[in-house]
Amino acid sequence: MNFYSVRSLLVAVFSVIMLSFSANVSAQEHEGVPHEGLHDATKSGHDQTEDPGKFNPGELIMDHISDSHDFHFFDWKGHPVSIPLPVILYAPQRGLSVFSSSKFEHGHKAHEGYQIEKNNIAAVDENGNRDASVKVYDFSITKNVVQMILSLIILVWIMTSIAAKYKKQGSAKAPSGLQNAVEPVVTFIRDEVGKANLGRKYEKYMPFLLTIFFFILINNLFGLLPGSANVTGNIAFTAVLGIISFIVILFSTNRHFWGHIFNPPVPGFVKLILIPVEFLGIFTKPFALIIRLFANMVAGHIVITCFVMLIFIFGGMAKAAGWGFSPVSVLFTVFIYLIEILVAFIQAFIFTNLTAVFIGQSFEGSHDDVDHHDDGVIV
Repeated sequence: MNFYSVRSLLVAVFSVIMLSFSANVSAQEHEGVPHEGLHDATKSGHDQTEDPGKFNPGELIMDHISDSHDFHFFDWKGHPVSIPLPVILYAPQRGLSVFSSSKFEHGHKAHEGYQIEKNNIAAVDENGNRDASVKVYDFSITKNVVQMILSLIILVWIMTSIAAKYKKQGSAKAPSGLQNAVEPVVTFIRDEVGKANLGRKYEKYMPFLLTIFFFILINNLFGLLPGSANVTGNIAFTAVLGIISFIVILFSTNRHFWGHIFNPPVPGFVKLILIPVEFLGIFTKPFALIIRLFANMVAGHIVITCFVMLIFIFGGMAKAAGWGFSPVSVLFTVFIYLIEILVAFIQAFIFTNLTAVFIGQSFEGSHDDVDHHDDGVIV
């Protein structure tokens, strides 16, 4: 069991504990107000804890990094400026409902027996109280979905246009334009990720590795635009990528890999301990990919948002303090923003590189061959 498997195991255990804790807290919150109206429940919570008109940085941060049913840009004279998205709901008791999220008027109004509160849609009765007897399945096109579709369109357009240019002029002519920008990146992934970790089999996996890298990179960069969605900071998005990588890893295994898992070259009494640990390592590797990308992208967005909000926090204490701290906050925000651009490339590379490392380990024939892949892995 190498160092990276031990670390992945610790990450997995910690993450499971945190997810379980979050699920319990969420269940307790819903049990506390089973029949109370959505607005009444929110109002009573504010009355007990804080002033509704007071600046709440925690709520704004969570709103910034979470998914929603519209693209919210800013508020103008008390009115939100946003792009509404389609809401698609299905309830066995009520059938299919399709309408624009603008019908909710940003949570101030119910529509067709549904109410939205903090980006969660629930069924309500005629009095505006939550109707627990109606099970709601939300298939809405949220801003994360829209952004992923846009990223996919851009990815397909970039690759097809470059392929068409190669087909037209061949490889003898020097690349130009978009082709000149993308070709070094493709060559880098081929040489430093594909060949370095997969050896002679690298060509078989290059389409998969390049797709993962550019898809993550495009979504990382999109997430830095004001008003956009933080797709790679969504655990569901990274989970799907991790599951896909997990499937590719499993289909790349051979008998030597499984023999090393269930019959490791150690003394018999050690096998009783090592076999369960090695078997668990099969699942902790993709799980580490999921958590790493999710945590890094969420952390960057939170840091940037916090620096911006320091202006309003100091302004709440004294207007002069807010204006005085503004230049410092802007400088730090720009600095972190530039770092996040670098992180967008780094995290796309790390996810792709570690996926290639795990694939390479899955079809290696001997223990000595596996060990050399661990050298130089970026953490």
